[in-house]
Amino acid sequence: MIRLMRFALISCVVITAVSGCSLFSSKDPQTEPAPLVDIKSSVTIQAAWKASVGKSNGFVFAPAVADKRVYAVGTNGELTAFELSSGKQLWKVDAGKWVSGGVGAGNNIILIGTQKGDFIALDNNGKQLWKVQLGAEVLAPANVDGRTVVVRTADGRLLGLGVDDGRRKWNYQRVTPPLALRSYASATVVRRSVFAGFSGGIVSALELDTGRVGWESVIAAPRGSTELERIADVASAPLVDENRVCAVAYQGRVACLDITSGKMLWSREASSSAGIAVDDKNIYVSEESGAVIALDKNTGASIWKQDKLTNRRLGTPVAYGNVVLVGDGFGYIHALSKSDGSFVGRMATDGSALSATPQLADGLALFQTRDGGLYAVRPQ
Repeated sequence: MIRLMRFALISCVVITAVSGCSLFSSKDPQTEPAPLVDIKSSVTIQAAWKASVGKSNGFVFAPAVADKRVYAVGTNGELTAFELSSGKQLWKVDAGKWVSGGVGAGNNIILIGTQKGDFIALDNNGKQLWKVQLGAEVLAPANVDGRTVVVRTADGRLLGLGVDDGRRKWNYQRVTPPLALRSYASATVVRRSVFAGFSGGIVSALELDTGRVGWESVIAAPRGSTELERIADVASAPLVDENRVCAVAYQGRVACLDITSGKMLWSREASSSAGIAVDDKNIYVSEESGAVIALDKNTGASIWKQDKLTNRRLGTPVAYGNVVLVGDGFGYIHALSKSDGSFVGRMATDGSALSATPQLADGLALFQTRDGGLYAVRPQ
């Protein structure tokens, strides 16, 4: 689901036919979701375990994995810890807040954010360590690396906080245009650096400890005569792969940049707010139209395109073994062959959207649905 934020009028438009104010009729043939095609499954997608963690109620929550545990939350504020291998519930606590962003985990702390700007850190037993007020809604999972927590707020700020007490270390902010996507994407923290996408097709690289800007690159400049046409936001997390940083913009491009300088290595026309996955050869993109494309990660050359998921509101893809897994807005997880993009497997969940970014850990792909279903999937 894409939400648009008009900061001056404090209103939103929802582009897909879900909750909120829809731009399109669900009966419009141009936006009607494609029916599922019959497939001959060569890969069995099974849930090694599953659990219920509370509905998202319009937000997007992804599970977090740390120290052989899985942490998941719903908007009701109930945070649950599971054993990664078995799905055994270890504990559940009530944060006492209406949660809008999470979960982040690492270095023995768990992080969640609220609509009213409260940012809460708990230990790995669910006991609150500290709470700070950030002054704006928190929508994205936070990151932890060393002594620094990185969190972004809905008003476009990226903050570095101290891991011990939440004290602010640095603040980075870009000017937000009048109309922007409502992004649930976290930053990417790798090699003591922070990489994040912003409105206007910007990808920024910052030093983790100081917030000092290393570079800022435009992968997709806004174009068009209306505010809606000019949206070109990087609304998903950039990915770091060896010496490159890759990202995709809505109504823009997918591109890879040099990790040191931010210089563009290659770019291709694409539109996605869901995001990308990468493996040793390719980049996989869930396009806004519902197509999944594979591109050579060194050159951007087209490898294949799977266009039989049109208007099915795809989530972030994930590369797993010999397949690409992608959830849709109707509760299905699809397995595509990495070699040619053909369907090789499918699994039904609870019928609600799979919008959150899946997490890979110990041979499991973890998916969370909007109705609060948590699925630990192992294709075979």
